[in-house]
Amino acid sequence: MYAISLGDDGAQLRPLEPWHAEEFLAHLDRGRDHINEHIPFGSKATGVDSAREVLQRYADMRAADSGSLHGVWLDGKLVGGVLFRIFDTSTGVCEIGCWLEPAGTGRGLVTRACRVLIDWAVLERGMHRVEWHAASGNTASIKVAARLGLTREGVLRESFPWRGIRQDYEIWAVLAPEWRAARARDTNSDL
Repeated sequence: MYAISLGDDGAQLRPLEPWHAEEFLAHLDRGRDHINEHIPFGSKATGVDSAREVLQRYADMRAADSGSLHGVWLDGKLVGGVLFRIFDTSTGVCEIGCWLEPAGTGRGLVTRACRVLIDWAVLERGMHRVEWHAASGNTASIKVAARLGLTREGVLRESFPWRGIRQDYEIWAVLAPEWRAARARDTNSDL
């Protein structure tokens, strides 16, 4: 399988698969309150079997080319991940997302990992549109979308009920020509 370096700090992007169920559950348990503050990601993974079911669902999506899950490891410890929640090759549209436990925050891990995912989606798979959906109150997620160069396209007002409150959800996106142009500028500025 792959292990993609995310920089000089020992961070790696690797597949997150059903056989990681125990490690995934331990990671969720370490950061459950933080991870679930704005979204219910992993909330159904409360034991090894249910953690394996979450991971298997994404493994099945990967096999069907409709989504995938990737872990972010820091110094050999799973601290978060990124995913294609939706990957629709027929329309050329995908949606990426992320989560981190507190030990992984403030290091730029999600931004670096999402660059890898967007590069792959646009440059390798030919996706035309990459979306990012985030609760308006999730300022960390909104900041990542902005750092990645995505454009805020709108707000779905009170569209997502979570923890007894209807959340506003922001839609951010980047189109393939915009991503390619930004990556070309990045490459030219490195020269």
